[in-house]
Amino acid sequence: MPIPTSRSELLDAIEGNFAKLFKDLETVPATRCHETTLEGHAKETMMSVHNLVSYLVGWNHLVLKWIDLDSKGDAIEFPESGFQWNQLGALAQKFYSDYEDIPFDELLTEFEDAKKRIVTFISSQTNDRLYGVNWYEKYTLGRMIQFNTSSPYSNARTRLRKWKRANGIA
Repeated sequence: MPIPTSRSELLDAIEGNFAKLFKDLETVPATRCHETTLEGHAKETMMSVHNLVSYLVGWNHLVLKWIDLDSKGDAIEFPESGFQWNQLGALAQKFYSDYEDIPFDELLTEFEDAKKRIVTFISSQTNDRLYGVNWYEKYTLGRMIQFNTSSPYSNARTRLRKWKRANGIA
């Protein structure tokens, strides 16, 4: 799928990639979602499907945090307070920890809710607001949202489908 360059393309990418991923997530047996047999986000680590969803929820919540801080005119620490861009493996571990006690079905609901909130925000914005000016360094707001929603959804689906095939899950 090409990189979105408009509000409608961004919405299509988020909704399409989310729907495909969510359909695959719903077929993961609850008894298997905590197995650490999936390639991790940090080099040479393993994670569970629960961790994978935790990672996506964490990034969706970060996007919502950025949007909220921006709307208030407050400074945003990218990617997250206490983390630099070269520490994304450690940030992934934080996300795993943040959501480790949430049952998988509830985590999926949280994932869906966070995505809906992002979609609602995007729907309320103009193309110019999303793609007309740089928002963070050389990136537009739309591109930053896409980097942390539709792209990771697609990547997660690829990882998940590979894991499901390797583990005989239809």
